[in-house]
Amino acid sequence: MSDARAIHEYVLRVFYEDTDMAGIVYYANYLKFIERARSTMVREADVDQRALAQSGLIFAVRKVVADYHASAQLDDQLIVKTQLLQMSGAKMIFSQNVFRMDELLFSAEITVACVKSSGAPTRIPSDIRAKLQQFAAHA
Repeated sequence: MSDARAIHEYVLRVFYEDTDMAGIVYYANYLKFIERARSTMVREADVDQRALAQSGLIFAVRKVVADYHASAQLDDQLIVKTQLLQMSGAKMIFSQNVFRMDELLFSAEITVACVKSSGAPTRIPSDIRAKLQQFAAHA
């Protein structure tokens, strides 16, 4: 089992704009929720993505594998748990799970690549690697 200290938690509330006509979270919004959680985790690791972009590097989602387990509804409080599963030269793989209390609603494995502004893959800078290690599954 992974070390709980390595899991980042992001809490959010489901708003009307997140739902469909039935008051259920629209499926694509889970991708927004996990993006916000991952971006918050990176910010809390003291990685400045604006400065990174100004230096010509960006993180780009390369692959998403997702499963929908149950529906969230209007006004639910959700917790997105994010963990860095693997980091290689130019990519990172994250596990992200959305819960309502202890109920798993959505799970995803996200592959993120570090790329130059031209779109070509490039190595993740060593200082950023070190900052993100706190959220690694083996921490």
